[in-house]
Amino acid sequence: CNHCLNPSCVASCPSGALYKRGEDGIVLLDQNRCRAWRACVAACPYKKTFFNWSTGKSEKCILCYPRLETGQAPACFHSCVGRIRYLGVLLYDASRIEEVAKRPAEELVEAQRSLILDPNDPAVIAAARANGIHDSVIESAQRSPVYKFVKEWKIALPPHIEFRTLPMLFYVPPMAPVMASKETGTVKNSSEDLFHDIDEARVPMRFLANLLGAGNEGKVRYALRKQKAVRWYRRALTVGDITDAQAAEMLAQADCTPEEAEAIYRLTSLCTFDDRFVIPPMHREEAIEMLADPLEHKQSTGFGFLTGPRRGL
Repeated sequence: CNHCLNPSCVASCPSGALYKRGEDGIVLLDQNRCRAWRACVAACPYKKTFFNWSTGKSEKCILCYPRLETGQAPACFHSCVGRIRYLGVLLYDASRIEEVAKRPAEELVEAQRSLILDPNDPAVIAAARANGIHDSVIESAQRSPVYKFVKEWKIALPPHIEFRTLPMLFYVPPMAPVMASKETGTVKNSSEDLFHDIDEARVPMRFLANLLGAGNEGKVRYALRKQKAVRWYRRALTVGDITDAQAAEMLAQADCTPEEAEAIYRLTSLCTFDDRFVIPPMHREEAIEMLADPLEHKQSTGFGFLTGPRRGL
């Protein structure tokens, strides 16, 4: 589940079973309130909600919030053998969601990035505290790996943002193999253009742009060029088959500095578990205070529903 800022599943549910948690933005489905209308299944453009024919209730990913509340990464993030999943806090201006969702498709990527606030900005910190956000959440946002990928380096993009749901799950476009030509028994893929292989890759640029950039090829090309520049920069340092001048030229053309390239390399290749998952302590008592007495709620913690979900009312 993308746990969108503007979730269509929440808007479509006639019984109000779907909701977005205010304290962390996780989209959940209350199966006690679910009446099996299944409007959420049709409404989600990513097909993340499904109907359980055994229980007669809709279900979806819950981002393993019980694990998050105990400081653990979600199961899918934790078990990923490729170490390609990152989890971090993003602070955003919720009052601008409607304005951003109305932008033209070619502006949506940058518009969503503009929603994400700088956690080091004193004005943002003051506003976050005024809205009851704990200092530990602000500190986690300042160390968030997702903020670096999305906002600072701009190499992570939201999937199918043209649906205006503003997903909060981002992907780094893949660098695909090059479409090479074979002449006299030799494979040839050389070009005077340092970034020729991005447009000649086996995965068409138009496909990636429709998937991750609402059709805007420039956003995807920018991310791929920066990734390639970082790769060549490291080859110049470690392998030596690329000159320092050539690596510096690629970094300049990809809008990347050596310091940024080193930071990208370290977070993607040398990252530890704590670098990938920056999870703040969950202050559930502050959220529960809005609905009930935390001490009374504490007595039932861990028991969940006393009965399983059943069809009908």
